[in-house]
Amino acid sequence: MKLSTLSCGLLACISPLVSATALTYKLGANEKACFYSWVENKGAKVAFYFAVQSGGSFDIDYEVVGPQDKVILDGQKERQGDFVFTAGETGEYRFCFNNEMSTFAEKFVDFEIAVENEQRASLPAKQGTSPEQTSALEESIFKLSGQLSTITRNQKYFRTRENRNFSTVRSTERRIFNFSVIESLMMVCMAGLQVFIVRFFFQGARKGYV
Repeated sequence: MKLSTLSCGLLACISPLVSATALTYKLGANEKACFYSWVENKGAKVAFYFAVQSGGSFDIDYEVVGPQDKVILDGQKERQGDFVFTAGETGEYRFCFNNEMSTFAEKFVDFEIAVENEQRASLPAKQGTSPEQTSALEESIFKLSGQLSTITRNQKYFRTRENRNFSTVRSTERRIFNFSVIESLMMVCMAGLQVFIVRFFFQGARKGYV
């Protein structure tokens, strides 16, 4: 019972150290959208993940800008990215997506911004619990947190692949349908042309007999 109470206390202390935002945004053609996150402590770890779920060639331009308009990360025509960097200063960080390269294609982008401080929570001493036991339990919870983050990222990766494969299947179906329609029209045209040629030959033969 004491261990479960201590675990709850550890989770309650660790939770405020992480600030995360996960969204799905529909980026229109020729649109640029920016999202903002505030970093309160210098040296905090900032995690940035994005993946284009659908639209166009599944690529997007991105840019991460610091408080002094210093470009931290940028890239062009990327399908997805997963980055972690250390905030060099406190302030507002800007995360931008640019779809100005696309004239017609809208794109759905999944992204996550997480700010995590590295400082460990200081827990009050519990009666009957040794410091070594507390430290071991704390390390276990941090390991579980890391493993949970890894599982979440893997799920997002597989979801992205599934969406892209489904989009490829739909595109292939449309192409097969269009090809079938064109092939049918060509067959009708060829049949009509053959009838016209045969009638032309018969009419020419009748005129020759006359």
